Amino acid sequence: MKRTTIAVAAMAALCSTGAFAQAAAPAKPAAAAKAPANAANAGKMLYTQQQFDMVLKQQLAKGAQDSPQLRTAVQEQLNTVAMLAGEAKKQGLDKQSEVKTQLDLNAEGILANVYVGDWLKKNPVPEAELKKDYDTAKAQMGDKEYKVRHILVDKEDEAKEIISELQKGAKFDALAKARSKDPGSKDKGGELGWTLPTNFVKPFGDAIKATPKGKFSAEPVHTQFGWHVLEVEDVRSAKVPTFDEAKPQLEQRAQQQWIEKHVQELRAKHGI
Repeated sequence: MKRTTIAVAAMAALCSTGAFAQAAAPAKPAAAAKAPANAANAGKMLYTQQQFDMVLKQQLAKGAQDSPQLRTAVQEQLNTVAMLAGEAKKQGLDKQSEVKTQLDLNAEGILANVYVGDWLKKNPVPEAELKKDYDTAKAQMGDKEYKVRHILVDKEDEAKEIISELQKGAKFDALAKARSKDPGSKDKGGELGWTLPTNFVKPFGDAIKATPKGKFSAEPVHTQFGWHVLEVEDVRSAKVPTFDEAKPQLEQRAQQQWIEKHVQELRAKHGI
């Protein structure tokens, strides 16, 4: 049921996780890496210090923890690649036409990525664009979030039967466990937790807002996933992040469109 509106997704993620402080804090740059302390005793080094530093820095940026084990693994990886590449050169494989073409393409791909990164540093997404995305997302989110349960079935008649049973006093969570087709919430009694209507496809989101607190939907709700009966257990004020708190995620998502715009300008300039 989820949809992926760029700005809304960024804001909703912040709201649902409560990670305002983490989102607002800039990532710390990886410290300059040094070769393992025991490198002299670890056998031949078929790589340069600069290559080791670069690969270790990449691993740290991906979330790996700096440790002797990581440094040893990086060393072994670089040695293995260098060794195999050396064997390939001995056999003249680097002179083959297809191999040379692949090497050229790899080099161009690296240069293209470096260019994009450098261009973004020199041409960041304008603050005005980010504020516009923020205001749009904030307006779409609204000022309330809802604690919701739902039951998903294949046919409208089934949904109507469930509503009839609820009207007779049946428990919503028991019916969800017995009849819902949604594997993600079925075993939890249909519980979706605290959420924003904008996190879902429009018919479902609209039904959430239209259903009073403590009530279930009077009519089945139809989406591309099937027929839903939903219950709004509770309502509370939404915890909307400030612009500064949301900015890092908004910027990350806006950069893709910003880069695409620049690429199209370059394509027009070069006639391609």
